Amino acid sequence: MSYSGKTTFAAGTDLPEIMEDVSDLVGIVSPYETPLLDYLGDPKRPALSTLHEWIEDTLLPNTDTLNQTTFTPDAQNATSLTVQNGARFQPGDLVRPDASTEVLQVTAVAGNVLTVVRGYGATTKATLTNGKRLSILGNAAIEGADASTARFTARSRKVNYTQIFSATVEVSGSMRAARQHGIDDELEYQKQERLRELLRDLENCVINGVAPASNPQGSATVRRSMNGIVRSISTNQLVPNAGQMPAGGGSGTDLSEPVLNAALRLIWEQSQGKIDTIVCSGSLKRRINGFATGSRAYTPEDKSFRDMISTYESDFGVCRVILSRWVPSDTLLLLDSSRISVLPLQGRSFGYKPLAQTGDAVSGQILGEYTLEFKNENAHGLIRGLT
Repeated sequence: MSYSGKTTFAAGTDLPEIMEDVSDLVGIVSPYETPLLDYLGDPKRPALSTLHEWIEDTLLPNTDTLNQTTFTPDAQNATSLTVQNGARFQPGDLVRPDASTEVLQVTAVAGNVLTVVRGYGATTKATLTNGKRLSILGNAAIEGADASTARFTARSRKVNYTQIFSATVEVSGSMRAARQHGIDDELEYQKQERLRELLRDLENCVINGVAPASNPQGSATVRRSMNGIVRSISTNQLVPNAGQMPAGGGSGTDLSEPVLNAALRLIWEQSQGKIDTIVCSGSLKRRINGFATGSRAYTPEDKSFRDMISTYESDFGVCRVILSRWVPSDTLLLLDSSRISVLPLQGRSFGYKPLAQTGDAVSGQILGEYTLEFKNENAHGLIRGLT
């Protein structure tokens, strides 16, 4: 097999890397920053297997929706109501239909059919409609009554897979011996360059990675890869102009404050977590900066023009705005950073391993194995399809 590593003759026709009267400085123009990894910081623990699992739990839901198109005798006086999930209710529950002051009292539950007292506590009866949201205020127990049937939620196990990131360096003996501009050791320089590339790729996969559809744990013929953030979010994937934005989200595909706040509110309504991180591309970062365009004021003494928003504070959280070139240009990520970790497999953080020397060259491998732990995907969200 022919040698393909770093040699003096691989440097170019006129050997521009070999010492002449050139400034001792190497400039790198290729982007390699990892703003999201820097923000998340080092994990507190490693992954212990290539199949990394964690456990999630939820509280008993206290909302449901009506699943009924006709009401007997009418929508204001019906006492038999069909809901989506009857198991969420029990006799004695006080229930309020959304956008009304009426309170219902549940007296019996049979499958998904509730028997209720309308206008409980002399509240004004509302007109019920199919799909209306019902909020369970709480249960009113009878003094001295027997204990009710125990209810609980089942914990669920979530999983992701580790992905191996690898690069090989190889430098000839002559190249290591020759004096060069800007560096003292060609091998050490190659290690540094390849490590930068692997860290760049790690962040890119943390955001955009996808595991194989079949045999995701890998095999002799299937490469194992991790699911990234975009792939992991399924509940709160919002697309403007596709009927997925909640009320108040405005219209059009431009990112605006109404669009952003409607998405933050939707996540807040169904999750205890708070969004504290917004990750976006350059074009969408400029849109966020533009939120303050109409409120900027300058005096004649001002000599600097500032047009940057680093923190966005709303009713639903204080968000650090992170610019990352690896996020798709039409996508805005809304994340709870306390539920995200990038974990190395135990003993497999990025490191250098020398390979056997078989000739007049020194070679080695930069290697690391990592996975994404992304807890409670419905505590996060994304907006895609933005201009």
